[in-house]
Amino acid sequence: MKNCLRDFRKGRGLRQAELADALEISRQTIIAIEADKYDPSLPMAYRLAAFFGVPVEAIFFNPWRD
Repeated sequence: MKNCLRDFRKGRGLRQAELADALEISRQTIIAIEADKYDPSLPMAYRLAAFFGVPVEAIFFNPWRD
């Protein structure tokens, strides 16, 4: 799923490992999400959105929406 997680992370000046630690997930998971190679679960998507204080739709693009 296309996303702009990297932009949000860099906007906060965070390294991948720092974001992973804050969310208690692996750095590899962050790498895979940013590379569009892994679609996070809905709860993980909401955790990411809550961390950045934005709606899920601000980070993840819905491919079925016009």
